[in-house]
Amino acid sequence: MSTYTSLLKTPGVARIIAAQLTARFPFGMLSLAFLLHIERVHHSYGAAGLVLGAMSIGQAIAGPMTSRLMGVLGMRTVLWTTLALCSAAVASIGLFVLPIPVTMGIAFFAGLSMPPIQPAVRTIYPKMVNSRQLTPLFSLDASAQEIIWIAGPVAITFVSTQIGTVEGILMSVAIMLLGGTWFISSPEVGRVRIPRSKRRFGSVLQRPPVLLATVVGFLLIGSCAAIEAGVVANFGNQGPEAGVVLAIWSLGSLVGGLAFGHIPIGPWATARRMLIVFVGVTISMFALATWWGLSLTLIIAGLGIAPALAVLFSIVSASVKFSDTAEAYGWVGTGQLIGAALGSALAGFLIDSQGPIGAFWAASAFALVGFIVPALAHRWHPDLRNRDSSPIPDTEPVPVQPS
Repeated sequence: MSTYTSLLKTPGVARIIAAQLTARFPFGMLSLAFLLHIERVHHSYGAAGLVLGAMSIGQAIAGPMTSRLMGVLGMRTVLWTTLALCSAAVASIGLFVLPIPVTMGIAFFAGLSMPPIQPAVRTIYPKMVNSRQLTPLFSLDASAQEIIWIAGPVAITFVSTQIGTVEGILMSVAIMLLGGTWFISSPEVGRVRIPRSKRRFGSVLQRPPVLLATVVGFLLIGSCAAIEAGVVANFGNQGPEAGVVLAIWSLGSLVGGLAFGHIPIGPWATARRMLIVFVGVTISMFALATWWGLSLTLIIAGLGIAPALAVLFSIVSASVKFSDTAEAYGWVGTGQLIGAALGSALAGFLIDSQGPIGAFWAASAFALVGFIVPALAHRWHPDLRNRDSSPIPDTEPVPVQPS
């Protein structure tokens, strides 16, 4: 813990972590908010899954592009514009009862305009700490973001079930505007200038670690999205049990991130962490009868989530130039969002046909493949046990031959 205490004492680190967590807090609320709202209005988890999928696909398409635009137009310009557009789109879904195709279109636009907070802050971090502190900072960030998934589901479930689903969505919009304004106004966002990348768009995916992180992120978040839908369907939308179970699950991830964040990252690091997720998700299928039983089994799955994300962030950072970091994280985010879209949609249809356990079948399958892929690709996984995870400098010394 002394490592994390030292990090938080570094000027600006605690502030930027708090600001970006607040800005991203609605991300832990919107999925459940839309799920509960669309199911209440249209009486179909499948329809809700389609809406969530449309939003995630919009985010997936926009992620690398808005991230790269930050190097062209500047971070603040891109963040202010997307914050305004996304807030308006999300609010309209709550305020107006519309046919599912129209709602999907608005959700898609909301995804396209989602502020690229995560790529921005991942790009800022290497400029705030020294090289030895960067991997622990990624781990601390991945662990701290679980606060979003601990408090977010509880808050949105309580508001949506006890007050109303419209109020739940509007509360998410209010927090999005408040947190986004705080983050964008932070001095660190104004001080860091992302150089314009000299590589063509998408070429960063040619680096095996970036592609690996994108694929594994897709599978990990696909599993998480299916679990979220399955938990909500298992306990219904009339009480707080679903939110409590999801919060406990995220608490397991928080504990795992803090406990394992200091472990050196070797070629098998991602596979080991994904194995923990797979085991936890699989045994959860046998604990659906009670909220406490499901909570205990999901804690096991949660122990691998934040550590896995921290490894993915670190191997990307260590594998690309600083000018390419924002786009690289945008592609990783795209993989995660496509996973969320497919996970939510597949889980929704399986819930309608097979009941809540169908969502856990999907989650287990995602997690299993998420273990197999990094296990097979361990040769392309960076070994960071004897090096730091700082990005490759854009300006390197040019050797000169003596005359």
